[in-house]
Amino acid sequence: MAMWLMLQQDVPDDYVVATGETHSVQEFLEIAFGYVNLNWKNYVEFDVRYLRPTEVDLLIGDATKAKQKL
Repeated sequence: MAMWLMLQQDVPDDYVVATGETHSVQEFLEIAFGYVNLNWKNYVEFDVRYLRPTEVDLLIGDATKAKQKL
């Protein structure tokens, strides 16, 4: 719905679409792989080379602008 609403705007703009909740990648993997009854640990590898140099502990999107304008 949010993407469709963005496309209906007269002037292009940037919006953050977020739930305001935080979830770990592991939580996402457990849910996604759970739908197909697979253990994600058998299919996913972790490589520290791909971590951001200044990894943050908590990321939460702020969708205030999208809620107000859309």
